[in-house]
Amino acid sequence: MRKRYIFILLSLAVFLSGCGSYEEKNDEIRIAYFPNFTHITTIVALEKGYFEEEFGHSVNIETMTFPNGSSFMEAMSTNEFDIGTVGPTPATTTYTRYPEHEIILGAANGGAVLVSGENSGIESVEDLDGKRVAVPTIGSTQDIQLRYELAEVGLQLEDAGGTVKLVPQAPADTSSLLIQENVDAAATQEPWGVYMEHQANADIIQDETEFGWGTESTTTVVAARKSFTEANPGLTEDYTRAHIKAVEFIEENEEEAVQIFISHMHELTGEELDFDETLKASRRLSPSYDINEEVMQDMADISYEAHYIPTNDINGLVNLEFLERVLKENEE
Repeated sequence: MRKRYIFILLSLAVFLSGCGSYEEKNDEIRIAYFPNFTHITTIVALEKGYFEEEFGHSVNIETMTFPNGSSFMEAMSTNEFDIGTVGPTPATTTYTRYPEHEIILGAANGGAVLVSGENSGIESVEDLDGKRVAVPTIGSTQDIQLRYELAEVGLQLEDAGGTVKLVPQAPADTSSLLIQENVDAAATQEPWGVYMEHQANADIIQDETEFGWGTESTTTVVAARKSFTEANPGLTEDYTRAHIKAVEFIEENEEEAVQIFISHMHELTGEELDFDETLKASRRLSPSYDINEEVMQDMADISYEAHYIPTNDINGLVNLEFLERVLKENEE
């Protein structure tokens, strides 16, 4: 009887060990991102094979793209993918209602600008009084940055009783709206700011060092489902290592990184982006793995004031333990 009891215990231990290793190393990881330059860390990590290097060849990598943060977060909340890059505001908005994900890394700082139409007569934020301003989508990071800037000069959007009209519009289509004078200005991320300058003769009202929180703005972050990170800490750290590799590559090989982005976009959309314009866009943002939590709290406060979120308490949203472990490992 004793021998049989020991055998059962050993069998159970082997079974549990096998379950643990399965959870620790899933055979698939689903990564999502936007076809924007602010998501270049993900694109470079994919194209340079950094994810494959870190995950190992036994892990299948599935990718998907989204046009905006709302659709990204909706898909994450319904378990369509595991991890990816998104703006901090959509990640925050969803978290306040459905706290099933966490932000584990920064991805880009800066990279957002405020532009005006050629014949709009707008030369400053104060001139936006009574004007129509395009943003990628309602509640986007650029929406929040715009609200911040308007408040600084005593203006407000119409939904807050002010005089500035918000027009949600996909960045790829905003140049046409500026040319047709259907909007007067746009708050957008790169590379669309540069393209609006060249395609619509738009003027920069505030560049990446001025708009919102300037170069301190956390423009893009890495968000992951908590159920994924908790079950797969090893894969989460592997993702972190690949992300850091991509940041370092972009910093050291700017022009090559731009060409990688252009080639990737051509494969996605069939369009050939201009190298010089895209290079100019790249110089308006900084790839990163750090997160400015003070700016994120400011964004949450503004979102709360705009009634986008039920609370500005975002405690638990940012979890940097995977980053800290990997950085500590790199120091050893």
